[in-house]
Amino acid sequence: MCVLCNFKTPDATAQADQPARWQARRGFLLAAGVGMASAAMAQVDVGNSSKWRQLVPAETLEKSASLQFKQVISQARDKGALAPEGNPQLQRLRSIAQKLIPFTAQWNPRAKDWQWEVNLIGSKQINAWCMPGGKIAFYTGILDQLKLNDDEVAMIMGHEMAHALREHARERLAKTQATGIGLSIASQLLGLGALGDSAASLGTQLLTLKYSRDDETESDLVGLEIAARGGFKPEASVSLWQKMQSASGNGGPSFLSTHPSGSNRIQELQANLPKVQQLYEQAPKS
Repeated sequence: MCVLCNFKTPDATAQADQPARWQARRGFLLAAGVGMASAAMAQVDVGNSSKWRQLVPAETLEKSASLQFKQVISQARDKGALAPEGNPQLQRLRSIAQKLIPFTAQWNPRAKDWQWEVNLIGSKQINAWCMPGGKIAFYTGILDQLKLNDDEVAMIMGHEMAHALREHARERLAKTQATGIGLSIASQLLGLGALGDSAASLGTQLLTLKYSRDDETESDLVGLEIAARGGFKPEASVSLWQKMQSASGNGGPSFLSTHPSGSNRIQELQANLPKVQQLYEQAPKS
């Protein structure tokens, strides 16, 4: 875990006791169901989710993620690094999230019951993440140093949401623990035992998991489609990674330590832009 820099505003003390948690409005989520019912089938092809994830209980991992998220937020608040409720950048992030959430459940039915949360942490790190269960955090460094517009923020948020929706952490944990404790797939299916315990005590590993290149490509494309459906320009996915590559010349942003950048990443996104362009054109613009 990084050492967070101070992030204080004149009204930070007055708002310190306000709940950091944010949940999408009930009416908004009901509207989301309508949006998903009329949405076309997925335009990007990422195949089926890995069956490995079935070896770890989703509920257990999501509970562990929720506890870890609360700890991170508490630590940030104690350091004066948690953006208060009225912070403009935080409101910006939550507004973007509201436009993306309606299109998440088509990628994972569990998402419709997730208690989505979005917070902003003051830190020079170029980083953002979404834990299982929809727990999202952005660091001010990624917004300020890369000078991201809303479309580029949406691409990052969609990408991080996709990791949670496609349950990449659940898959990584299952593969790692199954190998480490020498359990056969058959015994895991009969009684998750040690794997369930591992998920419950995962802790800070959720913030340092390194995904495979296949995971990254999958999240790029799923995030691209979610953002396009939400009304954000698909080509922003390319400009985002061009900015990320430029930033990597200065020692590499934290984001790239857990999100490796392949040489064909931009080309893969460019090849998929035509697939989601119509979704963007059909999306309501605010």
